[in-house]
Amino acid sequence: MLLKAQEANDPGAYLNSIGIQFNEMSKDMMSYMSAASHGKSARKVDKKRQELISTIKEAERTVRKMRPFKGDHQLRDSVAAYLKLSHLVLLEDFGKIVDLEEIAEQSYDAMEAYLLAKERANDKMDLSYDRVKEQHDLFAKQYNIKIIENESTLSKKLETSGKVYSYYNQVYLVFFKSYKDEAYLMSAYEKADVNAMEQTKNALAASSAEGMKKLVQIGLHNYDATLKNSCQQLLAFYQQEASSKVPDQIDFFLKKENFEKIKKAFDAKRQNDRTQEDVNRYNQAGKDYNTAVNKFNAINTDLNKKRGDLISQWNKTVDAFLSKHVPKYR
Repeated sequence: MLLKAQEANDPGAYLNSIGIQFNEMSKDMMSYMSAASHGKSARKVDKKRQELISTIKEAERTVRKMRPFKGDHQLRDSVAAYLKLSHLVLLEDFGKIVDLEEIAEQSYDAMEAYLLAKERANDKMDLSYDRVKEQHDLFAKQYNIKIIENESTLSKKLETSGKVYSYYNQVYLVFFKSYKDEAYLMSAYEKADVNAMEQTKNALAASSAEGMKKLVQIGLHNYDATLKNSCQQLLAFYQQEASSKVPDQIDFFLKKENFEKIKKAFDAKRQNDRTQEDVNRYNQAGKDYNTAVNKFNAINTDLNKKRGDLISQWNKTVDAFLSKHVPKYR
């Protein structure tokens, strides 16, 4: 907001003096929120949060000490209220976000709560900022102060950013649902739990199919299909994994269990007591197991390569998408 004052000690000068506190603090606040909410880890930028808490509190005191202009205290009080809310959001909401971030990766529900907390914190700030801008514009209109605005004003940046992050969060949750289901599948592999493998395979197949449908409903943002396409490719990978790869992986564990069972019985018999049928059964089980091992390793190598490439592509797409659509605050 560029303000054109008419002369010293007039309404324009008052508007400028209070606007300096408000605009600079808003830029710092929104820059932090952008980093903490959708870029860097909230934990990593927590030092900045602590610094802002002190700075904003002091700015609020400074604004509250300003005298009303000709008895009109609406502008001053709205800026003070904005700064007070900023202080509370940083102290409480983003304090909670830092804690939620620690457990967000543990489950879909935890991630959903984490993203929702960030959206609500941003919504609070957007609403408070809008109230200040309303009082600012009313003050300028009342005292015939010309305001020069352009497309780079903070209010427009906030509105644009909000839409971008809202879209991103929707797509991200679709991705994370299947991503987490696959993580549960990997855990089942590590525990050699065949029952868990069956359950998580079915969950992965269901969530990836459901995710495909949700992506159709979500649509595009500003005609940009890159984020959606990258997510679709991952979901297609998860679907193929669950339907055509996991059954062979499960078969490996069954063959392994069968071989170990037969081997244990075979080793328990003295050599002279072993029949030709025992030998044939043991040899066949060993052959089946070795075949399953080779197939398991080949499938794992293929899946790990494809998964790594797709996750890398997803992360790069997310960075490019946010960089393209989210305006800079500084």
